[in-house]
Amino acid sequence: MDPVGVTKPVAVDLVGLTRALVDIDSTTGREGEAGRWLAAYLRDRGYAVTEQPVDATRFNVLATRGTPVVVFSTHFDCVPPFFPSRIESGRIYGRGSCDAKGILAAQVAAAEDLHRQGESRIGLLFLVGEERGSDGSRAANMIAGGSRFLVNGEPTDNRLGLATRGTLRLRLRASGRAAHSSFPELGESAIDKLIDALVALRGIALPSDPVLGSTHYTVGLISGGVAPNVVSPSAEAEVLFRTVSDASAIREAIAPLERQIEIDQIIDVPPVRLATVEGFETAVFPYTTDIPFLTRWGQPLLFGPGSIHVAHTADEYVEVRELENAVRAYVSIARGLLNR
Repeated sequence: MDPVGVTKPVAVDLVGLTRALVDIDSTTGREGEAGRWLAAYLRDRGYAVTEQPVDATRFNVLATRGTPVVVFSTHFDCVPPFFPSRIESGRIYGRGSCDAKGILAAQVAAAEDLHRQGESRIGLLFLVGEERGSDGSRAANMIAGGSRFLVNGEPTDNRLGLATRGTLRLRLRASGRAAHSSFPELGESAIDKLIDALVALRGIALPSDPVLGSTHYTVGLISGGVAPNVVSPSAEAEVLFRTVSDASAIREAIAPLERQIEIDQIIDVPPVRLATVEGFETAVFPYTTDIPFLTRWGQPLLFGPGSIHVAHTADEYVEVRELENAVRAYVSIARGLLNR
């Protein structure tokens, strides 16, 4: 029997919490309402909650009961378009159900399970902006409080990450000289230069790693020219590399392209090696996370329910069974880390 006047903590309604979060439109840039709802929910459960402003309308949510040694973290923004939740065949559908509101709910449930067992050294850090440049995590790194371990949540099919690839985004720019297309010899085609550079890129050996594999890339955007009957004076393409090494190794490999074009660096997120605990299946993941921008929160781990293959899709979902398994896994991971 509980002591007089002491209320036993109520277990988290895992499905209800996931659906409540999914049903709030928090596509990146619109996280304010979800943040307010989440902060109020955590305060009602007895957490000390800090709302860290990221811009005029959005904020990160940090919730603690004591001094955290292990911090569970994920993001509550999601990609557009918004669509609300529904339950069907043991799955929670809806935007963000997999990436990453179901993960957030599982982390809260795990922290509450640990609290009922008398463990107060678990913190919760929920971030805005992960889907569009990680401005939330960059801000959160400034308020790190000395935790030793950060367990970041992304869809990993309930496997622990060994490593994640980085991202290098480059803009390739070609310059030419406009001329009437009936006299092409009077002009200089920027589009031809750009095409030559992109074809040459296919033949360049890029860095590889025994754990992360080979660097690969996507030409995601391409534009150029002014009219069909004008030799193009300018053209550009944006290329996204999924990196396995420092960005400088790629820049060195593609340096010969700069004889024909100019290369501007837009984004560089390094690959990350991750900690693990015993007893879990592990895998390498080709995507990037908030982890590279949370360096002051402790040794990073990566784990979460759901598949990246359904994240961002029109049928995004997470299995309820996976969420339940994730709660138990987060508890086990935290226990293993707290015993180190």
